[in-house]
Amino acid sequence: MASPSRSGVFQQSTDRRMEDFAESISFDRRLYPQDIRGSIAHAQMLHSVGLLNEEENRQIEQVLKQIQDDIQQQTFPWSVELEDIHMHIEQSLIDRLGDVGRKLHTGRSRNDQVSTDLRLWVRDAIDRVDEQLVALQRAFVGRCDADADIILPAYTHLQRAQPVLAAHYWLAYCEKFERDRGRLADCRKRVNQCPLGAAAVAGTSLPIDRQDVARRLGFDSVAANSMDVSSDRDFVLEAAFVMAVIAEHLSTWADEWILWSTVEFGFIRLPQEFCTGSSIMPQKVNPDVLELTRGKTARVVGNLQTLLVLIKALPLAYNRDLQEDKPALFDSFDTVEACLQLAPLVVEGMQWNRSAISERLERGYLDATSLMEYMIRQGIPQRTAHHCVGQLVGMAIERDLRLAELSLDDFQRICPGLDNGVYEVLGVENAVRAYCSYGSSAPQEVEKQIARWKDKLSLITL
Repeated sequence: MASPSRSGVFQQSTDRRMEDFAESISFDRRLYPQDIRGSIAHAQMLHSVGLLNEEENRQIEQVLKQIQDDIQQQTFPWSVELEDIHMHIEQSLIDRLGDVGRKLHTGRSRNDQVSTDLRLWVRDAIDRVDEQLVALQRAFVGRCDADADIILPAYTHLQRAQPVLAAHYWLAYCEKFERDRGRLADCRKRVNQCPLGAAAVAGTSLPIDRQDVARRLGFDSVAANSMDVSSDRDFVLEAAFVMAVIAEHLSTWADEWILWSTVEFGFIRLPQEFCTGSSIMPQKVNPDVLELTRGKTARVVGNLQTLLVLIKALPLAYNRDLQEDKPALFDSFDTVEACLQLAPLVVEGMQWNRSAISERLERGYLDATSLMEYMIRQGIPQRTAHHCVGQLVGMAIERDLRLAELSLDDFQRICPGLDNGVYEVLGVENAVRAYCSYGSSAPQEVEKQIARWKDKLSLITL
């Protein structure tokens, strides 16, 4: 079976080893819905400008839909001789329609066809990932009310720093994933430019209507330079970068919960349906879904590196190297989507170990910063207050006491002029109540942020 891409200039058939080496049908066949959608729009445009008659357009559209049904029903034949999904669909169209099928490729090249299909695929994938991010944000926000009474130690340098409300912790991840959604939306704008009709590299002398195709396919605009269209994979790089950032955020969350589920931390109990056991140690409940989320991030970051190196120093315009962009791109989206499918279920099923958290909450002098800021409000310079609190913490450590257990004489020895009001900011609950700045873990601020997120995610009824 000769590929439609081989013209009469060839005197010899393609070596089978070359066919095996050059094929991409093993991974680009997943582009078939986009290829058929783009081909139907292209045929409709050719009809509108008089390059296809009404009956030819009708036949092409009807047979393309039949081919799509065959692929979906897994009755469509695949062959490495036809290289890729684009040639498979076109050859099948020719086999069924003869010369009418041969007219479909009028005014386009595989170069702009591939770019169009890939943009349509990325656009669809971006929309799916965005929906999954919303589902994860809803899982986080959905926990806020039930966890309203939980105070957690926040960490910097993995050392206890200040107390925060559990809801504040949940919303921190909502913010991260909201930035990811913003990057997806921004990326989608540059994805959503129609390359079809740019042809191989210089455009075409045929009277095609590129704006018509763009409208039919839901593109916002038409790519302006035919040479750039053939070589442009910026949208692939950008999409892969966004996937890498999402994966990094998921990895941060997973790593944190892996630590928190250990006996040493004991903050949380993971849902057992997302854990596994050991083949030899019967007591083990291993956080495999979180470890795999963390581990799969490496692949997503590696895919970005692959794509960056792939396009380095490629001359204008199309080069066959670009065929290799799809495995890395597909894998990045597939991996992130797989992680996002499970993440909300883990969030919803996690249980706090309230007793372990509260038992150790007063350890680590989480109220030290609140004490320092209390001194500042008494007129003590910040650096002086910082030094004084450090001395008081050192005194408490030496005596194995909490700051709230120091006597007023102890406070006055280090910082004369303090009175009993100092105890109003000591202890984690008092420290949390002392917050007041916008975006802080102050209860009233967190309540406002929860309401904002519920409104944003249409979760007012929660």
